[in-house]
Amino acid sequence: MYRKTIIFLTILLASLRSCSSSYPFDPTYDHSMSPNVYYETNHQHGHITHNRHMKNRHAYAPRSDPGFNVNSFGAKANGNDDSKAFMKAWEAACSSKGTVYIVVPENRAYTLKPVKFSGPCKSSLIVFKIYGKIKAWKNPSDYKERRFWIVFQKVDNLRVEGGGRIDGNGKIWWPQSCKINPELPCRGAPTAVTFVECNNLMVRNIRLENAQQMHMRIQDCENVKALNLMVTSPGDSPNTDGIHVTGTRNILIQDSIIRTGDDCISIVSGSENVRATGITCGPGHGISIGSLGAGNSEAYVSNVVVSKSTLIGTTNGVRIKTWQGGHGMAKNIIFQDILMKNVTNPIIINQDYCDRSKSCPEKKSAVQVSNVLYKNIHGTSSKPEAVKFACSKSIPCQGISMQNVKLVDLVTNQDVSKASCSNVKLDTRGRVSPLCT
Repeated sequence: MYRKTIIFLTILLASLRSCSSSYPFDPTYDHSMSPNVYYETNHQHGHITHNRHMKNRHAYAPRSDPGFNVNSFGAKANGNDDSKAFMKAWEAACSSKGTVYIVVPENRAYTLKPVKFSGPCKSSLIVFKIYGKIKAWKNPSDYKERRFWIVFQKVDNLRVEGGGRIDGNGKIWWPQSCKINPELPCRGAPTAVTFVECNNLMVRNIRLENAQQMHMRIQDCENVKALNLMVTSPGDSPNTDGIHVTGTRNILIQDSIIRTGDDCISIVSGSENVRATGITCGPGHGISIGSLGAGNSEAYVSNVVVSKSTLIGTTNGVRIKTWQGGHGMAKNIIFQDILMKNVTNPIIINQDYCDRSKSCPEKKSAVQVSNVLYKNIHGTSSKPEAVKFACSKSIPCQGISMQNVKLVDLVTNQDVSKASCSNVKLDTRGRVSPLCT
């Protein structure tokens, strides 16, 4: 069983590498030639890896590129609402043929109310160059669709780049969260940037900060690259996921720093062929698949690889979380070449996930978790229980494999005392510590 699982997951990893390298984006672009990235060197498991990140807020791009400058459409960058000018620039670009540029100039801060940039467009490629700063409008009552701020919908062949900043002005929203004040009703807040049904999408060299809730949501898209992103908000900001992937196929998230108050990356139902590599995560809740199956729903996630990443001071490391009562499956998942530093729950599968103040009732149905490989994972755990597999009694976890895993106590730097494993079919190879008892 172990050999079959390893062979299958090895084939999966190779296919995802091939898939992620074949996305139809600017094949001549060479990250190493761009001056807008810096290299962060990590020594992981005896290997040197280079994580490339933005050196400054102004990414290199020829300033002579023809483009629709938002200033030409009336944007003032004076603290008043510039959303109408942005929409006029978008409409002009979207109705033009060929490759078109929308330019947000550097050294200026533009304030926007909620905006929706919709397609389909006549242009073969839209490049949205953000050199300056875009900041969210401060009055929550002006958000008629409360869950959205900036939305790109049904826009194919879109690039968003430029080295600028997108600031969600979250400090206005966070105090109104029921997670900050339990006496308040639980109401959603806007996602800073949402991409819906956008195929052949690239987002690179952008800083997202202080989102009202999630920073970036990628929903029902296909062929996506998210590269060299800096995503930041305070560690106590509520529900501020870094990158949320839902219903999306063929996505690469690479060489990004994510420091938030919730999951650095969350991958939920309908997502397949997902690869995250070169991620530095923390603070936050780690890198999560799920939650899945909430409200007795059906959920499917498959073919996920998380690799060459570092988690620092997070409340979880690599996590799969499902609600009781759901159905479907999470399968063919690889976590490999990962360094943990002071992580509270480095490895966790939780099929009793319950994000409520009251306990959730026990249910028999569950999302099936199968074919999961943990390989070359090392580092320190901030509590004795470094590995927890809390799987469903009725639908146990199948084909869970651990290979060359060593997690030690943060204080003593000695082997962690225990792993907690229930209702799981587990195989191990090489040095694995801690072991299930």
